[in-house]
Amino acid sequence: MNSTSQNKELPFLEHLVELRDRLLKALLAILIIFIVLLSFANELYSALAEPLLRYLPENSSMIAIDPAGSFIAPFKLALVLSIFIAMPIILFQLWGFIAPGLYQHEKRLALPLLLSTTLLFYLGMIFAFYVVFPLIFAFFTATAPDGVNVMTDISRYLDFVLKLFFAFGLAFEVPIATIIFVITGMTSAEKLIQKRPYIIVAAFILGMLLTPPDIISQVLLAIPIWLLFELGVFFSRFITAKQPIYPDQEVPSTSSSTHPPQKDALESLDINTDYQPLSEKEMDDELDRLEDDEKSTKK
Repeated sequence: MNSTSQNKELPFLEHLVELRDRLLKALLAILIIFIVLLSFANELYSALAEPLLRYLPENSSMIAIDPAGSFIAPFKLALVLSIFIAMPIILFQLWGFIAPGLYQHEKRLALPLLLSTTLLFYLGMIFAFYVVFPLIFAFFTATAPDGVNVMTDISRYLDFVLKLFFAFGLAFEVPIATIIFVITGMTSAEKLIQKRPYIIVAAFILGMLLTPPDIISQVLLAIPIWLLFELGVFFSRFITAKQPIYPDQEVPSTSSSTHPPQKDALESLDINTDYQPLSEKEMDDELDRLEDDEKSTKK
């Protein structure tokens, strides 16, 4: 193998080594948090089940259908919470890996977007736990038929609430997605405003697909998506109006010039921009002159 191929391969191998090290650091952070949370797994599950237990009828409780369910459900909850809690560390390692390859204006945009993405995801989970869960569980237990005892399996309950956590966490990322679409030039705030009715319909469709089949959870997801879309449009207009998308690039200004830019470009190439077409008489004279020159040449 020659020296040229070695020079091309070494940076790639170094990137792989750095990526491996950062992934190991992220996994180590998850593992440490998981070991700490595992000691409190049952208490964490009890806290997660509180929105449902609050509305269960008297003498009702949660059950474990699977023999290992009483262990698997708290264990799974501790693992998922470890990933959620370690998310800032994971994003920090990701930022450390991609930041050296970004331009300065991209760094100014990427870091706030990463931080706001994490914060909005947490806010979506908090909104689901404190607002959505009490409403839908109160509705479910109140509409149970007479003679039916509401007794939910702990594993199914965990899967249900984790699905809602992810749904509302992703829904709260709508402002970030809107801002990215605008600042990258894929669309504009004005076009998004024109498509507002379609966005509202899409929000209700997502609410129907991402939540259980009840109207309450669907509306509770669709309305925040719509409001967060409006928030994303507002901030995207503010960002694009405050500064150019690529501040490192100079945009030529033509407002101070009295000539149109096309004429300035022609003048810089020494092209006569004051050309006027010949009149009919001048054209005839020019043709007569050319004929006389041709005759004189033949003689």
